[in-house]
This record gives sequence, C-alpha cells and structure tokens, in this order.
Amino acid sequence: MRNPAAPGAVTESAELVLPLLPPQDLAAVASACRALRAAVTGVTARRAADAARGLEPLPIPFRNCVDSKPYAYFLYTPFSLTRLAPGASAPSAQPWGAAWVRPPGPTWPRPNLDGFPSSVCGCACAAAECGGTQCACSDADADAAGPGFEAGMGSLRECGDGCACAPSCRNRRTQRGVAVRLRVVRHLHKGWGLHAAEALGRGQFVCEYAGEFLTTEEARRRQKLYDELASGGNLSPALIVIREHLPSGKACLRVNIDATKVGNVARFINHSCDGGNLHPVLVRSSGSLLPRLCFFASRDIVEGEELTFSYGDARVRPKGLPCFCGSSGCSGVLPSEET
Repeated sequence: MRNPAAPGAVTESAELVLPLLPPQDLAAVASACRALRAAVTGVTARRAADAARGLEPLPIPFRNCVDSKPYAYFLYTPFSLTRLAPGASAPSAQPWGAAWVRPPGPTWPRPNLDGFPSSVCGCACAAAECGGTQCACSDADADAAGPGFEAGMGSLRECGDGCACAPSCRNRRTQRGVAVRLRVVRHLHKGWGLHAAEALGRGQFVCEYAGEFLTTEEARRRQKLYDELASGGNLSPALIVIREHLPSGKACLRVNIDATKVGNVARFINHSCDGGNLHPVLVRSSGSLLPRLCFFASRDIVEGEELTFSYGDARVRPKGLPCFCGSSGCSGVLPSEET
C-alpha cells in the first residue's frame, strides 16, 4: 500500500493545489518541507516563463535583472470581461504554473464581451474577400497596413459574431490574441514594462488592453482606493478611462477598463510623455455595443525595445505619481484618471 506522505504523493498533490495559490501562500508552503520547496520552485519557474498562463498563442516570459521578484501576480484574461454591476467581484483563483502543458485557449469565436444581446447581423462575405471595400463591416479608408496614425486615438471596424467569415478573415486582425513575441521586463524605477521580443513593423497589431469593463461609478470607487494604495507604494493600478466624443459633439462615450487584478499583458505597458511607439485604436466589432482598446505599432520597433504609449495629459494633476519615462519632454508626473 502506498504511503500518502511519501515524497511522490506529496509532489502529485502539490501539482494540483500549488498552481492555484498566490505568491504569499506559495512562500508559506515552501517552508514546510524539502519536497514542497522543490515543487514551489517548479511552479515559480513556470509562472516566470509565461505571464499569459498558456492562454495566448505565444508564451510571454518575465525577465528581471533588478530584484528578486520572478513574476507579477494577477489573473489573466485574453479579452475584457463584463463587471458592470457596482461591487461585482472578480474571479479569486486561476491555475498558473502547473507542470502539465496546457494548449492556448480558443481565441475565436470570441465571447459576448459587453454582456448585451446583439440583434445586428454581420456581413455575409467569404473569408477571402472579407475586409475589402465592399464589406459592410470594414472601414473604407483603412489600408492593409492598419488604421491611420494621425495624432490622437484611431478607430477601426471589424467583423463580429454575426458575420459569416472565419477566424482567418483579415478583418478580424485583433481577435486572435497576442501573436507577436513579447516579454515583461523589470525596470529599476518603473517596475514591470512590456518589451518587444522580436522586430515589429509599423501598423502591426500588438495586443488588446483587456480587463474588466466597469461602470463609471465603480471605476471612480476603485480609482479612489487605488490612489490611496499607490501613494503608499502598495499597488500599481492599471485602470484606464477612454473618452470618445460622438459625431454629434454633444455627448461623450466613456469606457472604463480595469486590468489591475484581472487583465492581460497590456497592463504592463508604461506611459511615455512623447506619445510612445504604440498607437491606441478603438476597435468596434459588428454587433458589439462596447468598443475595445487595441494597440498597433506606430512605427518600426526593434527587438528589445520597450512598448509605451501616452496615458494622457499629466498637467491635469501636478501632484500625481512620478513619471520615469525618460523622454526629452517628460513632465515628471504620470497622468491621472481624470485626464
């Protein structure tokens, strides 16, 4: 009869439980015995090897030559989730660091992102022709290289759930997950940052900013809490507010996406006062009420270069958190939620 306390049994049990634990609980388990310490070391190494937890087409490793933190802990989602009710709670656990290999989760068909049923029928184009000038879901003025890179936020229309085209449709370029090689790198002053792990061409899609869609009331409640924690150095918030002026000019659409606890690798993209090398684009899919925030390379990017964009105008809040972007026009202050 097998002894359940034997090292082999301990290791097998650990492989089921340890991937669910946050870092502080892992550290406590590691002090219990040698077998568990070895198991925790394996979990930590696998977490550091892929921030995306196997949920993207390519692994996105952490690299840290600054301190002893092997990775940043958060819950991963490839696409934004709907948390529109005030006080709604996020998932509390998610496996990360298991020894068995999990293939990337399906990135298409995409889930209903905004939680609202759609009555809009999509295009009936075949995949080979979809995205052309005759497709009802396509922007007539968008060229093959992607949206234009004029100052400010761009916009793009894509096929949605009701369209007849397949995942290979060229008008679903932002819907197949992170398909370029990236890495998360630790900086001395800025903390974690997202870097290109391969050369990227101008106009190339990089990633979506995924997190929790929030009501404005919930976003303001969280931002107040985040400001208090961040001022004490206990949190690096990743709540972004997007304001889009509607064509009438009389109204403004506000979209709140919080990637602080639940998000994807875009939560590591740092601010740059000079605008950075990423162009933010609001992408609308046919039938979806809420737009998504996606990033395209605004110029050619070399391997190893940090990926950045402008969070907004820092002059609105002169007493905000310090900025370490290092650009020639750095204001010294990070933009705040009010921008």
